[in-house]
Amino acid sequence: MPEAPIQQTNFTQMAPMKTKPTRAESFFIADLAGEAERYEDVVTQIKGIIRQFDAHLTVEERNLLSIAYKNITNTLRNSWRIIDNLEKSQTARSSPRHLSLTRQQRNRIESELTNVCKDIVLLLDKQLLPRAKGEEFVFYSKILIRKGDYYRYLAEFAQKRDREKYADFSLNAYKLAYKHALSALDPIHPTRLGLALNFSVFYHDVRKSPERACHLAKSAFDDAVMSLDFPNSTFDQSLRDSLMILQLLRDDLVLWSAEMQETT
Repeated sequence: MPEAPIQQTNFTQMAPMKTKPTRAESFFIADLAGEAERYEDVVTQIKGIIRQFDAHLTVEERNLLSIAYKNITNTLRNSWRIIDNLEKSQTARSSPRHLSLTRQQRNRIESELTNVCKDIVLLLDKQLLPRAKGEEFVFYSKILIRKGDYYRYLAEFAQKRDREKYADFSLNAYKLAYKHALSALDPIHPTRLGLALNFSVFYHDVRKSPERACHLAKSAFDDAVMSLDFPNSTFDQSLRDSLMILQLLRDDLVLWSAEMQETT
């Protein structure tokens, strides 16, 4: 009796159809990447949510994006400082070839940092800020602070021909953010205080103007202290953050004031 022919199985037809992940799935992947400290993957997933769903980001999505960019830039800045210090310390005793390789590595890190900073600024300007309203815009004011920071990083690390350009971009970003903070946030609000701290650092480190840095820092410090009402204040995380920033402002004021006295 002849055997029945073997039925050929079409595995291509059996394979499940590939579908784009849902918004919840994209967020899950982004959150997973954040837990694993794969921050570039976080940015990729959140960008995918913006692109695919053309939607306002949720609070959780915004937080992930902000933390991811902050960690990416902090890592690159720390790497740059290490290589820069090594280059300076090795100048006298290293071979020309080793110095050339060290400079190449430093330039590679500078390029990566430049691309990351430009990326977040473009995302802010073109997609996030134009559609933000109300509470969402208040949140993005925190990232707007970072916009000034990102340009400040570029000014710190850029070649001389680009340094002044990025410094001007940073100044304009800080001014816009601070104007919004003064009108929308209480003097003791940690976002407003954090902006004042970063803005004053810009004046000191980039513009080389300790006088302006001290004026801004002292004004923010005094306004916040005068608005404090400890008997009626709830000692929550927000207030703890504010008090920590106030301490940083005070430390900078002491340091910068001493610098100005030494130069007079």
